[in-house]
Amino acid sequence: MNPYFDHEQLLAYQLARDVARWVFHDARFPPGSSSLREQAVRAAQSVALNIAEGRRQAGNARLNHYRIAAGSAAETCAALDLVVVPGAPERQQILRRIGSMLHGLGA
Repeated sequence: MNPYFDHEQLLAYQLARDVARWVFHDARFPPGSSSLREQAVRAAQSVALNIAEGRRQAGNARLNHYRIAAGSAAETCAALDLVVVPGAPERQQILRRIGSMLHGLGA
């Protein structure tokens, strides 16, 4: 019996989880950008959560979750464009890679 959920083995999920943790715990948004930080956190979490939920679905439901995850990856990337956050360019490249992976999964 497999001790893991299917999504835990997906590289896209693993990368999304790591980016979400970074945005929540380590990203240093400048003073006065708390609402943007909150939006970035929600969007980053949405990427990982929608990949996980989509993996348990089939057909159009799965594709819809992957599309939402790809949109949330783009939203996180855009939020990191709006302010100077050390380490953001590297995470944006990862988010672009996730988007590409989701596109390959049908998103």
